[in-house]
Amino acid sequence: MTTRTIDYSVWDHIEVSDDEDETHPNIDTPSLFRWRHQARVEKQVAFEEKGEELERNMAECKRRLEEVQYRVKELEEGGQKEGAEEERKTELSKAQTEEKKYKKDQRLWEKKMEEHRREEKKMPWNVDTLSKEGFSKSVLNIKPEPTEETEEQKEEKHQTFVEKHEKQIKHFGMLRRWEDSQKYLSDHPYLVCEETANYLVIMCIDLEVEEKHGLMDQAAHQTIVMQFILELAKSLKIDPRGCFRQFFQKIKTADQPYQEAFTDELESFKERVRGRAKIRIQKAMEEYEEEERQNRLGPVYHTLPEEMKKCFDDKDISMLQEAISKMDPMEAKVHIKRCIDSGLWVPNANTDNEDAENEEEEKEDKEDEEEPEKEEK
Repeated sequence: MTTRTIDYSVWDHIEVSDDEDETHPNIDTPSLFRWRHQARVEKQVAFEEKGEELERNMAECKRRLEEVQYRVKELEEGGQKEGAEEERKTELSKAQTEEKKYKKDQRLWEKKMEEHRREEKKMPWNVDTLSKEGFSKSVLNIKPEPTEETEEQKEEKHQTFVEKHEKQIKHFGMLRRWEDSQKYLSDHPYLVCEETANYLVIMCIDLEVEEKHGLMDQAAHQTIVMQFILELAKSLKIDPRGCFRQFFQKIKTADQPYQEAFTDELESFKERVRGRAKIRIQKAMEEYEEEERQNRLGPVYHTLPEEMKKCFDDKDISMLQEAISKMDPMEAKVHIKRCIDSGLWVPNANTDNEDAENEEEEKEDKEDEEEPEKEEK
């Protein structure tokens, strides 16, 4: 019976620093291993750089050889044409000489590359070249913590969603029956989200401002429906799209306290909408009045000193006279002229009114005196 022996010679050329026992007693062993490893790494890097340099030189030589061969081919084909024959032959001879040179250089670089590959095979293995990683993959079964969105991101997300689904949201806001709402959300589950609830709130305020109270009541009902679905999803810690059917099932078969809670929240929401609508209307009226006031005052008012502006705001002539007296006479004259020309100030307006009132009183007295005389006649 013959026995087969194992050839261990392949392990004779392996450099593994942490397996070496030959160390000097006066040298720190870990430091020695570290120095040897560093020297081996530097040697490996230099060897790889040499190989890359050989590849670049061989590629450059190949490129130049192809250019020369193309030029030789052009010159050979140009032999059938007339004119400059001697010059063409000279160029052809020169190109052929270059072609031979580059072919010789190419063989030389190929020989050097072959020697480099043989040296690489003869190099002993070490801890860095003994094996290479085939693949590396790490999987951690950890749920990433949700990052809180900024106000700008929320606004952009809301705007994008509304632009895409505004028609569907408005349709849902006008539904009345529980079954219709459930079916519509089943057909459009992407509507079950915070963006829909926020848009419905704005929609309710807009309808109340437009005094469409009936439509506001209906949209408010659907808003509370969406908010209850979102609250149910938070309590169950699931996606809202997966629990809206549970809400409709619960609300249709709910006991009296749950239905009363829904109704109370609906009425409270309507009151808040009416309050917000009143504030918006009041703000719009104030802005309109301020705009009208600015239009009445005209551009001259905005160029006046602050003291004169305050006088016109308070409609106080004595304060205006006092402010003018404190100003430079020439400057005051310019401002007064501009106010008169623009109609912002009418001089002697009160005096004219008093004269008109006196004339009216004299006329009435005269008529009273004439009446007894007519009666005597």
